[in-house]
Amino acid sequence: MGFMQGKRVLIVGLASNRSIAWGIAQAMHREGAELAFTYQNDKLKSRVVKMATECNSSITIECDVASDEHIQNVFDALATEWDGLDGIVHSVAFAPRDALNGEYLDAVTRENFLAAHDISSYSFSALAKAGQSMMEGRAAALLTLSYLGAQRVIPNYNVMGVAKASLEANVRYMASSLGPKGIRVNGISAGPIRTLAASGIANFRAMLSKAANAAPLRKNVSILEVGNVAAFMCSDLASGVTGEITYVDAGYNITGLANLS
Repeated sequence: MGFMQGKRVLIVGLASNRSIAWGIAQAMHREGAELAFTYQNDKLKSRVVKMATECNSSITIECDVASDEHIQNVFDALATEWDGLDGIVHSVAFAPRDALNGEYLDAVTRENFLAAHDISSYSFSALAKAGQSMMEGRAAALLTLSYLGAQRVIPNYNVMGVAKASLEANVRYMASSLGPKGIRVNGISAGPIRTLAASGIANFRAMLSKAANAAPLRKNVSILEVGNVAAFMCSDLASGVTGEITYVDAGYNITGLANLS
C-alpha cells in the first residue's frame, strides 16, 4: 500500500509528459492517490485526458487560472465526483517570452509584471480560496513550485524571479491563514529541468549545463525526483511541515562558487 492511499489530489497545470506536474502525478499515482487534472484550453485537452488515463483518472476539467469563474467551476465540478479533497498541486507559471530575455529593466513592463504575478502567484491563492471548503477537516495540503530565481538573480529569468519571490511569500501567508483549519501549504524549489515552460527562457541549455557542473551531486534533477518529494510533502508523512520551501536541485542552492575542476 502506498503512502498516499486514500488521498484525493487535484493537479493544476499539467501540460506535457515533460512537465514537473507529470512527475508529480506519476509519483502520487504510484503511491495510491486518486487524481484529478485541469487543462488550460481545448488545445491541451486531449493530451491531458490521455495522461490522466495513464493515472487511472477520468476527471479532467478546463481551467484558465486567470479567470475566477473557471477556478470556481473546477471545484463545483470536482464536488460532483468527490466528497472531499486532500490536496492541490499548483504547477502554473507564465511571463511573456520577451520578458525572459536580456536585462531585467530593459525587459520588464507594467503589463508583463502584472501578468507574471497574476498567473504565477495570485492563482495559488485563488485556488486555495475556492477549494478550502472541500479540504477542511481532512489534513489536506497545498503545494506549489518555485525556483532559485526567487532568491537569487538568474540571467534572463527577470520578472519571473520577482513573481516566484511573491509566490514563496504567498506560501508563508497562506500557511498561516489555513493552518488553524488543519491545511498545510508548502513549496518545492526545483532545479532547472527541460520543460515546456523553461523553453521560453533565453540560453536555458547553458543554464542546465552550468547548474549540473556546480551542483554537489553533479547533475540536474528529473521530474520524477521532484515528484517523489511532492508526494511526500502532500502525504501524512509530512503532517508537521507547513510554510516551507524545500529545494530539490541536486544541492545547487547551497553552492557559492561553481566547480573549478
